[in-house]
Amino acid sequence: MNISSIKISPEQIAQELYQLVNRLYPICRSITGDGVRNTLKIISEHVPLSVYEVPTGTQVFDWIVPKEWNIKDAYIKNSQGKKIVDFANSNLHVVNYSLPVHKKISLTELKAYLFTLPEYPDWIPYRTSYYQETWGFCLSHNQYLELNEEEYEVYIDSSLESGHLSYGEYYIPGDSTDEILISCHVCHPSLCNDNLSGVAIATFLAKYLSQTKSKYSYRFLWIPGTIGSITWLAINEAKVKNIKHGLVLTCLGDAGNFTYKKSRRGDTEIDKIAAYVLENSKQGYEIIDFFPYGYDERQYCSPGFNLAVGCLMRSPHGSFPEYHTSADDLNFVQPQYLAESFLQCSSILHILNNNEIYYNQNPKCEPQLGKRGLYNGHQDSKVNQMAILWILNLSDGHHTLLDIAERSGMSFDMIKNAADRLLANDLLTSLNR
Repeated sequence: MNISSIKISPEQIAQELYQLVNRLYPICRSITGDGVRNTLKIISEHVPLSVYEVPTGTQVFDWIVPKEWNIKDAYIKNSQGKKIVDFANSNLHVVNYSLPVHKKISLTELKAYLFTLPEYPDWIPYRTSYYQETWGFCLSHNQYLELNEEEYEVYIDSSLESGHLSYGEYYIPGDSTDEILISCHVCHPSLCNDNLSGVAIATFLAKYLSQTKSKYSYRFLWIPGTIGSITWLAINEAKVKNIKHGLVLTCLGDAGNFTYKKSRRGDTEIDKIAAYVLENSKQGYEIIDFFPYGYDERQYCSPGFNLAVGCLMRSPHGSFPEYHTSADDLNFVQPQYLAESFLQCSSILHILNNNEIYYNQNPKCEPQLGKRGLYNGHQDSKVNQMAILWILNLSDGHHTLLDIAERSGMSFDMIKNAADRLLANDLLTSLNR
């Protein structure tokens, strides 16, 4: 699959991606709750998701599915009854997973429950308390400095009780039961780059891939970070053997250079293809080795599974100051960067689906190409002629088309087109046939 095969312009996909990010931005998401369900409902308008609900208390390897959290409202009022912190203005104002609370307290007591970013005094930080039952508020440091010594009313209208963990899944059958996994996290509230960029790109990859023919099957997951992938792996362990390649998508809407984090194995086909695509994209990029922190690649690459799953990003988590703050907003991500990321993903998937290994059926000396209409002495055809010769020489059952493209210095598509011509003339046979 590539952008030309799905007949969509970069300008169109840029707007579609950004519009979805814009629509999802106001929703207060967490690792459980109605925010995730509402997000999955909107995604379902683009692809026919299967939504799964896993009950609180379900054992998933060494973890337990937590209680479900939902929130309706929250604020801090001063002694004059004025709201100085209001959840309605930003859902980052409340520490995610805060317990319900309604009481009046002094500023001294309140300060233990407040979080700010002194180095960025206009930004609101994003904080969570998933597995520690407490409560808290996040606010800009400038707001914090304006607090006076007086009594404050704190109010969080939330619930933390038995419920479910929700996740969305979409399976696209291909010619083979071998799968490519595309995974993104849907557990962050109003954070555009670290959350919604990956959600939107996964959604539109799924939408357009469903309209194309593919060698591989595809499995798309929209899951809460960490506990979501652990839950899916625990419940679907029998399906894991079909996953041959995978990508975790995140932080793909900012202006930074591309970053690909290798799978734990480090030398898998998708690792090589991602590096090739980025190297040939004429944009800045970095390839980094696997390390056991980050996003859900660390669960897919845990030693008991050791899947060939890498992580595609632009600026990695923690490398940009807007990370996990209110500054990761609709101005920080831009349509053109979302579209560029979509194109990189589609190029990786295109090569994965076409990276065959062939045998030359006439390996003793070069075959006579002229009698097959494959020789053309015109200047315009010399590159294709060389592609044919490279394929014939290296199609020995050991070299993929990507290997040949890299060694010849020609584009993958030029090599693939030449291979198709040789196949049509019975000069090649696929190793997979």
